[in-house]
Amino acid sequence: MNQEKTLHNYDYDYLVIGGGSGGIASAKRAATLYHKKVGVIEANKLGGTCVNVGCVPKKVMWNAASIADSLAHDVAHYGFGSQLASEVYNSFDWAKLKQARDAYVKRLNDIYEQGFRSANVDYIQGYASFLDEHSILVVSTHEEPGEDSPCTTSTTSTKTITADKILIATGGKPMFPLEEGIQEHCISSDGFFELEELPQVAVIVGAGYIAVELAGVLNSLGSKVHLVLRNGTALRSFDDMISAGLDAEMEKAGIQIHRNTNGVVKVTKDEIDQTKTVVTHSGDIIEGANVVIVATGRIPNVQGLNLPNAKVLCTHRGYIQVDHLQNTTSSSIFALGDVCGKVELTPMAIAAGRRLADRIFGPPELSSVHVSYENVPTVVFSHPPIGTIGLTEHAAKKTYGDDQIKTYSSVFTNLFYGIFDMDPSLKPKTRMKLVCVGEEERVVGIHCIGMGVDEMMQGFGVAMKMGATKADFDSCVAIHPTASEELVTMGTWGTSKQVSGAKHGTLNAIDSLEILFKSKM
Repeated sequence: MNQEKTLHNYDYDYLVIGGGSGGIASAKRAATLYHKKVGVIEANKLGGTCVNVGCVPKKVMWNAASIADSLAHDVAHYGFGSQLASEVYNSFDWAKLKQARDAYVKRLNDIYEQGFRSANVDYIQGYASFLDEHSILVVSTHEEPGEDSPCTTSTTSTKTITADKILIATGGKPMFPLEEGIQEHCISSDGFFELEELPQVAVIVGAGYIAVELAGVLNSLGSKVHLVLRNGTALRSFDDMISAGLDAEMEKAGIQIHRNTNGVVKVTKDEIDQTKTVVTHSGDIIEGANVVIVATGRIPNVQGLNLPNAKVLCTHRGYIQVDHLQNTTSSSIFALGDVCGKVELTPMAIAAGRRLADRIFGPPELSSVHVSYENVPTVVFSHPPIGTIGLTEHAAKKTYGDDQIKTYSSVFTNLFYGIFDMDPSLKPKTRMKLVCVGEEERVVGIHCIGMGVDEMMQGFGVAMKMGATKADFDSCVAIHPTASEELVTMGTWGTSKQVSGAKHGTLNAIDSLEILFKSKM
């Protein structure tokens, strides 16, 4: 290291590689609260995966799909004309929705850029690669109009930037399998947001949350959807009640599920009608697909960073090695978010980014502050939505032993569907489970699937973070009539609850009324 660097004559106190949620949060914290000179390097749009090709545009599409579901299947039961159902799909304008969605995302991009200016954070556009532990090479491409032509020309420039502390927050990206025709004829979840029209037939390959979310959206908006699973069910890492419940609701909604395929062996394209044919290892053949979306996982976005130059090591899966304080194997370099592969959620990256800035630049009493990766609530915007926090029943038994675990579960029909004139077995179901440990029945897992669980999970997450027990849930007077009261009163009677390894509690004041309501739904 040269003498200038030894004297800390750096361009920046803090340099962040990656303009996603975690990197932006950490950069602004360091600049505004601790008055450090901060720069953020980003080659693409500000906001990262969440804002551009993840949470935000996905939720917009989920909202549209939920509206379509309600118009097509629900409103007639509430006295609105049945002709609405037949008009839903004919009147749906994918292009108009895409335009509104993209304009909203663009506004968010601009807000982030304005936020940098307000916080005195330098926005550096380009691709970053390490020269050493304190030096970054930035390669930028600029579009310039031609002198005698309407076409633009691209020019490339490079510059070296130095920093005392550097954060890597480059996120992840979709993984594409190498089987025949997949890279040529398929798109990723990122590509989903570039679709100019609703596909008539869509094949989704994958069993994770992205795959089931996209399958639900497209199915509800009117596509014929095939979901290709390597094994028997989707969301296998979730509690068994969740994976089984979602499977049943997807089948009921008309999604065609191809099970135990062992993956896709090849994808071909018909050059005449441009449709694709998907062939699986199990021999399933799916023809006539307008689009094939591969959502088989994500990988850390570290390509081109030249991490060895910075003495930063990665795991065998390619994720950057970090400890609980976000330290890498280099004392001046930190990493957080999806690039580390642990709890890959936007709010988690934001919290970690802020705590990191506090620890690096704050007063001594904050030198060990860090974010907790335990008991983080999360939601899957499938149809129906899923909310979960903590251990699955299987994981809890493995951790504490079978004899220490008590579970409370319920399957019921949300009151929204109560007036529907149809066989009760055909009505959408809500499923909930509490996983408790020990004599005190401390709640270590909450798992829900059904209408409204996405919005209710935050409050129950707070309770669980505070160490709530089943008795704490029982002592809270339930809000009636809501779906969330199931979690509060679960296990306080024996008529409609499935209780494993636990004694039933006493009836509270509302229980008899609840039993009456549920027995008639």
